[in-house]
Amino acid sequence: MQTLQSGYRGLSLLMMLNWDRALYCATLAGALAAGAWVGSL
Repeated sequence: MQTLQSGYRGLSLLMMLNWDRALYCATLAGALAAGAWVGSL
């Protein structure tokens, strides 16, 4: 249980430090999906 808790804490810290990169990837994926949708019209 302690290992699971420390792993979760480490993942939480990693996401807190890199949230802007995750947001960038999500925005890029959304833009590609929107472009594909507009291109298929």
